[in-house]
Amino acid sequence: MRILTAEYVQSSPNIAGCPDTEQPEFAFIGRSNVGKSSLINMLTGKSKLALTSSKPGKTRNINHFLINEKWYLVDLPGYGYAQISQLQRDLWLKSIQEFFLKREQLKNVFLLVDASIPPQKKDIEFTNWLGKSNIPFCIVFTKTDKEKMLKMQKNVADFKTELKKTWAQLPTFIMSSIEKELGKKEILDYISLCLGN
Repeated sequence: MRILTAEYVQSSPNIAGCPDTEQPEFAFIGRSNVGKSSLINMLTGKSKLALTSSKPGKTRNINHFLINEKWYLVDLPGYGYAQISQLQRDLWLKSIQEFFLKREQLKNVFLLVDASIPPQKKDIEFTNWLGKSNIPFCIVFTKTDKEKMLKMQKNVADFKTELKKTWAQLPTFIMSSIEKELGKKEILDYISLCLGN
């Protein structure tokens, strides 16, 4: 698949404000500072489509981008950001979970996990919640070039080991790197497969 057009449509504070459309959606989510905005910009070939910031937690709403005038890329708020109140985190999580459970147009969730650090409890918990809720998803490891190869491979292996404690069959994994555009083809091919192309 090639992305020819990518247009910002709107930002919504919750599912009630999301676009009223039947076009398929693909959501991207991860802990704050996982590199989500940079990945979205890399996938679409537009450096300023999704806002990037040196301060984590920039995304606060559900952001819809229309791709090739056929499907939506949905940029969701990050979770786990420490410098906000617990109440705000709980409200964001409730909004995100409601989106996953009630948004019928949702075809797949790309859960972003930072490969440059050891497995994080919140990532494991979110992965397990998606599985228990029967939400279609795959895991995208980000920042694979930000750590020495052996250390990065150990982090990824340790993450998979944690999942094997509760998963009989592991979800799909995709490795990504913004600088090398690693994973771009794999993610777009995955979306194309979900669309039946």
